[in-house]
Amino acid sequence: MSDIESLIHRIEALEARIAFQDDTIETLNETVTLQWRQIDALVRQLAGFADRLQQAENTITERGSHEPPPHY
Repeated sequence: MSDIESLIHRIEALEARIAFQDDTIETLNETVTLQWRQIDALVRQLAGFADRLQQAENTITERGSHEPPPHY
């Protein structure tokens, strides 16, 4: 095999690796983007739950009721 053929073979191998790496990077980018969307939705949902809990605690405090529920 001549030097030129050897270089051509090495360049083709590098091009194949780059194409595979580009595909892998794109797949990972899509995965990370989807995960950030899910995390953002969960953070907003958690904030909503925290607000509802705070409102419920305020309602109980405003009523001044520290008695146990009737089923006790």
